[in-house]
Amino acid sequence: MKLSAFKGSLARDKPPKGISRALEALWWDAKGDWDKAHGLAQDAGAAGAWVHAYLHRKEGDVGNARYWYCQAGQGVQTADAPFDREWDEIARALLEENEAAGH
Repeated sequence: MKLSAFKGSLARDKPPKGISRALEALWWDAKGDWDKAHGLAQDAGAAGAWVHAYLHRKEGDVGNARYWYCQAGQGVQTADAPFDREWDEIARALLEENEAAGH
């Protein structure tokens, strides 16, 4: 699935079938359901840790975000990095992983 199709799926009520939990977390974040996104990200391995970090940075909990960026093996985003740019970066990477895994 391409990023444009993933973003297009946001017009629906449910996330696309066959995506990872980390991608589903990003999808729910984009739909405005931070709590659902957070719950999904916590159970999604290193990819989920990256989404988890993004979610905590977005909520303003930079210390917690730093911890999760380290758990994910990702560089810590600066406080002024645009959230939409990071969301796209994470989504692209996870969509590529999802495709490589045959989903």
